[in-house]
Amino acid sequence: MKDLFATKGTRTTAGSRILKDWIPEDDATVVRKLREAGAVLLGKLGLHEFAYGISSVNPHFGDVRNPWDTTKIPGGSSGGSAVAVVVTEAYATIGSDTGGSIRIPASLCGCVGLKPTYGRVGLGGAVPLSWSLDHPGPLARGVRAVAIVTTAIAGKDPGDPASADRPVPDMLGGIERGARGLRIGVPKEHVWDECDPAIATVVRAAIDALAAAGAEVHEIAWPRAAEYARAASQVLAIEARAYHMAAYPGREADYGPLIAARLRSAGDVDAETYARALRLLIEARAGAADETVAGIDVLAMPTVPTRAWTIEQAKEIGRPSEWTRITRIFDLTGQPAISVPCGRDPDGLPVGLQLAGRLWDEATVLRAARAYELVRGPFPLPPQGG
Repeated sequence: MKDLFATKGTRTTAGSRILKDWIPEDDATVVRKLREAGAVLLGKLGLHEFAYGISSVNPHFGDVRNPWDTTKIPGGSSGGSAVAVVVTEAYATIGSDTGGSIRIPASLCGCVGLKPTYGRVGLGGAVPLSWSLDHPGPLARGVRAVAIVTTAIAGKDPGDPASADRPVPDMLGGIERGARGLRIGVPKEHVWDECDPAIATVVRAAIDALAAAGAEVHEIAWPRAAEYARAASQVLAIEARAYHMAAYPGREADYGPLIAARLRSAGDVDAETYARALRLLIEARAGAADETVAGIDVLAMPTVPTRAWTIEQAKEIGRPSEWTRITRIFDLTGQPAISVPCGRDPDGLPVGLQLAGRLWDEATVLRAARAYELVRGPFPLPPQGG
């Protein structure tokens, strides 16, 4: 379990000094549901402090390192969740995704990570980052495992008023249907801008492989992508600052320098900007975002547009980053999105293919990801994980 999900009788820190002595009296909902489903919980996993970052460097409990190259970051904030599955320490793990924090480490570490539809999985007992954007979800080495775990943790959560009272669909029933007849839309706008050419080449080759296997691939317009991405950043900044008001700035010395800098800058977003961003979120989740995928089954694009930083680069305060420029779109729209490994960059680190679908249609997203797995064949484990 990512160490921001409460575990009864076991310390839960959210990677922070502020919660370093917290021993919850109850399990988080996802923890309880996993126990009830028969899962054996092995331990708690390292993360970026309070989940507020994409590197998983942590000044309090130690940095999480990428097993393909231990000088590099594994991505974050669920870095430990990705590393644990690719070094075969666990069948599956649980992470959380607010701007890409499941899919980014899945991409950089070479595993599968699913952000379900907003409200599909309850957040009761999870330490929040942004109430409007937080999504719990699983990481595993393969798509079928992710589907199994998602089924176990999905459903209405009395501890989370935003969770949906909807039937949990059969996520395995059509998962082996393959690529034939799958309708894939490749956005023309935003996702390829500022994308490392080597990463773009690997991802486009993966999409071409799906086409060769029988998928219908079409370029589509996605004019609101940049607007969604911008709004997601604005919502996150305000809601993160709101959650931390009780401790920040009063206990600023107890925060690591990276998160303290982000909380300081969160004040740059004014109330009017937040209100407009939240309005866009509501419209997107009410159906506007699904209009983009009308006539297709999934969108396909890179997960992460740039190559992994070194651990030392990740510790530079204010280092420019657009790591979440693609992933955070789906945190705002709430649509399900998955990252599946599709190759390696020139530095030898994995590259992720991101597939996203309609609200509440995880089954199709999982089917598309599994179709790519079948085309690709087995993906190797890192040298440190073999």
